[in-house]
Amino acid sequence: MRRQSSILFQYLGNPRQVAHAIIFASLLALVGCAGFTGDSVQNESGQAFNVDQLPAQEDLPKFSAEKARDGMPEGWHFYRIAPYKKNTVYRLENYQGRTVLSANSKTSASGLAVKLRPRSTQHLWLQWEWKAVGALAQADNTEKNYDDAPLRILVAFDGNKTKLSLREKLNFEMAHLISGQEMPYATLMYIWSGKSPINSVLDNAHTSRVKMIVVDSGWENVGEWRKHDRDLAADYKLAYGENPGNVIGIALLTDTDNTKSETRSLYGDIELIRKNSK
Repeated sequence: MRRQSSILFQYLGNPRQVAHAIIFASLLALVGCAGFTGDSVQNESGQAFNVDQLPAQEDLPKFSAEKARDGMPEGWHFYRIAPYKKNTVYRLENYQGRTVLSANSKTSASGLAVKLRPRSTQHLWLQWEWKAVGALAQADNTEKNYDDAPLRILVAFDGNKTKLSLREKLNFEMAHLISGQEMPYATLMYIWSGKSPINSVLDNAHTSRVKMIVVDSGWENVGEWRKHDRDLAADYKLAYGENPGNVIGIALLTDTDNTKSETRSLYGDIELIRKNSK
């Protein structure tokens, strides 16, 4: 413990590593309500609410079950990535006869998240549909300075953090010190990528505990609804090389802060489905 504390002290004294940890904490703050405890965060109106007080839900609330209006969808909670970043504007919108969630991002990055009661990933699939209304010409998810996406869905998993490398343990400790929250063991992030091929698994620039899986690529399908059906256990094993822990939260994110651009996107209902094994 003394050696680890000494290393952490050195880590704290290294400006580059501190900046690294701030970015790490900011990214994972999106899924902060998915099992984190600790300090309060800010909702869209700027008022603080405590993560511990967020109810864990059995199911993901459906956008289609609500009426078009401004404000947060029922059961979803606003998450700011970092205080110096602009907020993406989310609202419920009547679109072609049904209620969907619209995201308008102008050099911004913020998201919505749902805390879930832990559930096994056995035969558990994530289903959703989304639509990119505009392209992000400069976006490149393999380059941290251009890592933006019109659409992202994040899935948070629990797990045994004692198995992690010392570097990752220090990352988690730094993230906790900065954000006041415990971070999930691992996160899968499904993205619409501008350049990377479909089914590519991309490493996050700041931590090995976030893996991006490309489910839509390029801009040929902009303006079309895209439906997806993903086996969470299979995707997790593909990304991390091990079996997953329980799913503990879902988040979404539309961001254009790195490319300093603007886009509009639409999210349909997001659902967790337990399928029978064949």
